Amino acid sequence: MRTIILLMDSFGIGYAHDAAKYGDEGADTLGHICAWFAAKRKDAEGKAKPLYLPNLAARGLGKAAELSRGCALPASLGAEHSVGAYTYAQEVSRGKDTLSGHWEIAGVPVDFDWGYFPNVPKCFPQELVEALIKEGNLPGVLGECHASGTEIIKELGEEHVATGKPIIYTSADSVLQIAAHEEAFGLERLYELCKLAYKLVQPYNIARVIARPFVGTCAEDFSRTTNRHDYAVPAPQDTLLDKMVAAGGSVYAVGKIADIFAHRGITKHYAAGGLEKLVEATLQAVKDAPDNSIVFTNFVDFDSSYGHRRDIKGYGEALEYFDSRLPEITSLLQADDLLLITADHGNDPSWSGTDHTREKIPVLFSGADIKMAQLEPMDTFADIGRTIADYMGIAPTFTGTGAAYVGLNVSEDK
Repeated sequence: MRTIILLMDSFGIGYAHDAAKYGDEGADTLGHICAWFAAKRKDAEGKAKPLYLPNLAARGLGKAAELSRGCALPASLGAEHSVGAYTYAQEVSRGKDTLSGHWEIAGVPVDFDWGYFPNVPKCFPQELVEALIKEGNLPGVLGECHASGTEIIKELGEEHVATGKPIIYTSADSVLQIAAHEEAFGLERLYELCKLAYKLVQPYNIARVIARPFVGTCAEDFSRTTNRHDYAVPAPQDTLLDKMVAAGGSVYAVGKIADIFAHRGITKHYAAGGLEKLVEATLQAVKDAPDNSIVFTNFVDFDSSYGHRRDIKGYGEALEYFDSRLPEITSLLQADDLLLITADHGNDPSWSGTDHTREKIPVLFSGADIKMAQLEPMDTFADIGRTIADYMGIAPTFTGTGAAYVGLNVSEDK
């Protein structure tokens, strides 16, 4: 018995009940992508070519979106629900960042406020910057502002290479990011600097420090590499992953999952970046994973490459690519495996700004033993983790209910 979690980072399906508090009322990642493709994309004959996600639709994505939105999507996704059980979940954690969404899914909602850096010039406290420079033996730093990671390396990358000063910046998330050239500055040196920064930001209650290495020769060809590394605060309680390992099972983490959970409750980590490589690493992890295990993948590109960059076309095409590869993953499922397809927050590429959007997420369960059903909406992402814990027969998560487990109609011997 195994559970495979495919988390489509930022794939919201309609604004949450408390979205107005975050300035996100009306946000709808899937709905707005679907509408854009139905209106804008044409085939060779000039006919409309809507977003085509037949494998996700068969697992109830369109129905989950309809349940969440209160109305149907602007266009069909290419198939009707025919496999597994579906619903949506709402977040109760404060904020709308990556750690909060993942932790809540794993049974540990964030009931405190993260620290954030204000969106002003010189946004970091002066004592923090001075300590980073002194303890990191740096000639200085560049940036010190809210910024798009791709834009700031174009703006300051050449000065960074010439001076040796790393680029530090942040976003609306609880994060400090450091960008540096892999060769001119050094990848390992960047990692060591981020470890130092992680220690220095703890008094400010910052969730993550992210190393953002890049390569290239000039502003025109600078590009970030897949050697990103997140240094994250560990969850304050045991997560679903901790409980899986404590019960003698295994957790195979693909992509940035290990970083998000501070490498706690992780049996094996598969480093990968880019949607294609993440799919390939997931296929390998599913092949490798023994009985009594969880395989957990974060498909970060939906968020980092398309959501934050407000690239509707790119986001939709990435969804279609993921959908086209999904049968390869499902073909590896064993008779009693549970497959979950979900997300951690929204990031509507049609929305103003570049930040995450407060949205409901899809919850699509499938497997040989899972009957076709519409499940009750989940009042917290933590219901997901509790349902998986019940399915796997391990200790329940601290929060959430296993009500969805009953709705899955799994066979009696589970």
